[in-house]
Amino acid sequence: MSGHTEGRGPATVAAPGSAHPPITEGEGPASPAGLAASARGRSAEAQLTDYRAAFHASQLAMALVDHEGLVVSANDALAALLGAEPDALRSRPAADLVDLASDGRSLLAYGEVLNGRSSCFRCTRRLKHADGHPVWAEVTVAPVPGGGWVLLSVTDVSDRRELQARLRHLQMHDPVTRLPNRTLFFERLSTALDSSSYDHGGTGRIGLCYLDLDGFKAVNDTLGHRMGDRLLTAVASRLTECADRDGQARGGAHLVARLGGDEFAILVEDSTGTEQLADLARSVLAALQQPFDLSGQRLSVSASIGVVERAADGTTATGLMQDADTTLYWAKADGKARWTFFDPERNAHRMTRQALSSTLRPAVERGEFTLEYQPLVCMADGVVRGVEALVRWVHPQFGTLAPNRFIGIAEEDGSIVQLGRWILRTACRQARQWELEHPSEPPLFVSVNVAVRQLWDSDLVADVAGILDETGLAPHLLQLELTESAVMGSAGRPLQVLQALSEMGVRIAIDDFGTGYSNLAYLSRLPVSVLKLDGSFVRGFRYDDGTHPNPADETIVEAMVELAHRLGLTVTAECVETAGQAERLRRIGCDTGQGWLYSRAVAPDRIAGMIGVSPLAV
Repeated sequence: MSGHTEGRGPATVAAPGSAHPPITEGEGPASPAGLAASARGRSAEAQLTDYRAAFHASQLAMALVDHEGLVVSANDALAALLGAEPDALRSRPAADLVDLASDGRSLLAYGEVLNGRSSCFRCTRRLKHADGHPVWAEVTVAPVPGGGWVLLSVTDVSDRRELQARLRHLQMHDPVTRLPNRTLFFERLSTALDSSSYDHGGTGRIGLCYLDLDGFKAVNDTLGHRMGDRLLTAVASRLTECADRDGQARGGAHLVARLGGDEFAILVEDSTGTEQLADLARSVLAALQQPFDLSGQRLSVSASIGVVERAADGTTATGLMQDADTTLYWAKADGKARWTFFDPERNAHRMTRQALSSTLRPAVERGEFTLEYQPLVCMADGVVRGVEALVRWVHPQFGTLAPNRFIGIAEEDGSIVQLGRWILRTACRQARQWELEHPSEPPLFVSVNVAVRQLWDSDLVADVAGILDETGLAPHLLQLELTESAVMGSAGRPLQVLQALSEMGVRIAIDDFGTGYSNLAYLSRLPVSVLKLDGSFVRGFRYDDGTHPNPADETIVEAMVELAHRLGLTVTAECVETAGQAERLRRIGCDTGQGWLYSRAVAPDRIAGMIGVSPLAV
């Protein structure tokens, strides 16, 4: 099939389907050069025949495509892959056959290969066979060297994709309940929070019910993990029923996932508001409260649910889950077997507490605390006899904080020891300074609150002795206040500490007396000097109906004062706010009064102006 034409330029070798091998001008068939060329032509034709045979016999689906993107020739494998005849594919746009036009980026890359500006392009496409079943195919397009065409090859990867899908399903689902697992849940949550998913008629909101079973560990411990797994599977089924019922009623589908252990989540995309989430949480609780019958074993469980619902815009997966976890903790703390909505105000208080806890210790070292002093007034003559030192935290972010905002935190994390030592030293130094500045007046005593943890976790006796020696303050001018619950029942180390301090000359006062154990037998055995009556008794001295005070409170106070005096103790009344209260307390026999009638807690320089006089006259 070789030949030549005189007077024409050199022919070119084409890909399968070409009729002429290359011929060079000036080479006649009778010349040695022509004979050689003829031999070469027969060799090229034989090669082309081999190429054609290989092209059509190959199990790899292939097609030759011209520079306009039209199929020049397709082999039987490609036709079989698409469910068509080879001739029917000729002259059709190759991009349509393998669905390249559906993806602008792929179509552009394909065009770069056709135009010779790129050497290869590969992508994966989901094709449709003529009978309708899908075919996953890996499409490769590459130029044919010297031919001006490109070779399109298509590999059926459906089996591989199916295997990958099965593996992904196993990776993304819990083996016990068959529910989506944590990985798939967070993948779906991240997608749901993408604002682009709400561009087509969605509500732009998202809801989450985060729950765990109450007391599930007891099921595993008593009945075994196999029974526990059966219970989890049954719970998963009821959660799915609740989610499906709510989703169908509202035209959506909710994702139910097992996040681990006995923790589950129901994700509500395009939620319609808090009422929808409340209804869903209520239905879940009701469903789970129905007994489970597992292989003849009847089990009853309950769940605690944290519910969060908000706009998706500006919400992160991490933030949403943190709030859901916090709300679940609230549901547990509030008594379990209930659902609780996320409360920003409650959360702000929790966050503030965490912020205070993390910065409390460094704040002592940075000197962020200060002391104010509230006068303790002699009821007989109205003159200031002492002061109670009250600590304030001048927080750089939250402003000045009262003790009730941070003392409990300090007691929990142990920083009360360091803070208490600073308070004691500062108060004693200030009391000594007042004494030196007013030598003609009786010195004021200073009362300092002591936490029970200071009795256990520090050498309080050594601290007090060292501070008194350092400041020069006499021991009898220091009073240490402990709450009734901390003192009553004291034994061992706390009792030894109190006895050592008392022997040193330091006065011991029981704060908030009358609200704790009230075990009066301890009063005769403890080294106590002062009882401070709780303010609730004094507040009862107000007139209830405008004419008469509460007689019961007055009787109780009178009895406690008489008892204290017979035991050799002095009595201080807290929360004195009116002149009438002060007069009745004086008549009953209270020794000292403290409250807003006389003064709030004030700075040290204000106390200096009250020394030797009545605060009411200042």
